[in-house]
Amino acid sequence: MATLKNEIAAYERMRNDLEVEHLGEWVVVRDEELAGTYQSFEEAADDAVQRFGRGPYLIRQVGAPPLVLPASVQYRPVHAGG
Repeated sequence: MATLKNEIAAYERMRNDLEVEHLGEWVVVRDEELAGTYQSFEEAADDAVQRFGRGPYLIRQVGAPPLVLPASVQYRPVHAGG
């Protein structure tokens, strides 16, 4: 299974082609491959969760600078019921 670091590296390898063909769209990268393109983050996230569960996978808007989240947000444990 790929790690998020691998998914980001795969996106970077695809970035030039994605910017030509899908600029402004949202993409999901899973197992170092393009898993889909979408018109909104919500569409990308809904499909990714339905297909792949918790991940790892990368959702990114093509052409936008990468969003950097603090570790406390990236690795927040999920608690049932609350």
